[in-house]
Amino acid sequence: MRILSIFCFLIPAIVVSQNITIKGQAHASYKGKEVVLHDFTDYISYTQTTEATDTVDQNGYFELKFHSPLTKPILISIDHVVGKLYVQPNYVYGIYFPQRDTSLDIRGDADSPVNISVYGRDSTELNALIIDFNTLYNKVFSDAATRYLSPAGVYQKLDTLQILARQRYKGLGKSYFRDYVEYSIAGFNANAARSRNFLVSRYISKKPILYDNYEYMEFFDAIFKDYLKSFATMHNGGNIYNSINAFADYKDMERQFRSDKLITNDTLRELIILKELTGFYYSPDFNKQSVLSMLEQLHRDTKIERHRSIVNQVLQNIYQLQPGAMAPVFTATDKQGKTISLSDFKGRFVYINFFNTGSVNSLMEMPKIADLKKKYNDKVTFISICTDDSLKTYKDYLKANPKFDWVILFNDNSKPRSAKELYNIKGVPAFFFINVAGQLAQSPAQAPSQGIEYKFKALFRPSKKNTIPGIR
Repeated sequence: MRILSIFCFLIPAIVVSQNITIKGQAHASYKGKEVVLHDFTDYISYTQTTEATDTVDQNGYFELKFHSPLTKPILISIDHVVGKLYVQPNYVYGIYFPQRDTSLDIRGDADSPVNISVYGRDSTELNALIIDFNTLYNKVFSDAATRYLSPAGVYQKLDTLQILARQRYKGLGKSYFRDYVEYSIAGFNANAARSRNFLVSRYISKKPILYDNYEYMEFFDAIFKDYLKSFATMHNGGNIYNSINAFADYKDMERQFRSDKLITNDTLRELIILKELTGFYYSPDFNKQSVLSMLEQLHRDTKIERHRSIVNQVLQNIYQLQPGAMAPVFTATDKQGKTISLSDFKGRFVYINFFNTGSVNSLMEMPKIADLKKKYNDKVTFISICTDDSLKTYKDYLKANPKFDWVILFNDNSKPRSAKELYNIKGVPAFFFINVAGQLAQSPAQAPSQGIEYKFKALFRPSKKNTIPGIR
């Protein structure tokens, strides 16, 4: 269960514009450190933007100001420690940013999650209400840790939680919080594998799409994850795959999807397609240029301005990784905890792959990289980046594979500008090839199993000496 903070306080701000001020005090260990406020452009691409920065002074104080017309969660980070805070327009918040929790299994410079405390005693403030809802959840599930609950038992408790929450917060004029509760419970149901038909019927059908509610969009993502792939399987969907890979025809795919009896709303259908195409671009099952073409078609043809804005952000993220663009410079750490930067290999060809120890497909490529390293180590720097959530599984994998002796790093999963974020990794394996000028030569690049060695052979083919007498 997500716990946000212990105390709550806010002061109404007398301002003309949509202004939010955060007056913070940080633990003494953060003196002189930069504090950064991050926001999301949308909840499909989840692109993070930096909205405000400050430096923690010698007394531990800092201040952040930014403008937003919306109630939303934002992220505040200091020295690889990050916390979530819910804010609303025209308020001044007083917060305490605590010390890193050293008991967590997170490497030294990775971002650690913390619970931000919001000073005050206003029980109707959003963060305080969220804590109250967390307490209600824990009360309903208080016996779950000591006895087995069948799926039916979990569903019953979640239905009880929904009834109690509606009773407890009845008449509360906090629309964002009501939606927070509704779609947090919806998310719990999705995590408990309740049927998709039930979830769509209860929480989606005949209800507005809440583009700006973080919990709604998390729930949306959970229940429609791989939805088009499932639809294709159940409805002779090789045609959908053909619409993408063979024809790059958005309208043909959308026409086929209209036969789905569960999704009858045109706007919802288009949003699902938008979300799925975003993921397909990073999937080995689909032709990336075809998916890119279909996203461009959607951007051109949609009549829904919000969708056009989201697709525009998705396309910007993709274009930044197009061949010829400068490769994003990242930092990650090795098994000894040493920070390694892409800039350390300036002037070298670099072949990057992202893998996860839970992905069989990505692990199958690792021995092939070992073979390539033996052949091209003098010409190409090989870098593998592990996207595991756990540092332990990363280290265990390296310990079990001592012959993998190239640069194998651990990604900072929670850091906004980590390698995974910078390269927009939605699935593994993923590969990139960078030239000596630091540009993306292949993006995405071929995997070893797909023939990247042919690229290496062509690139590093020895030049033939001229044997014609008299000509050098």
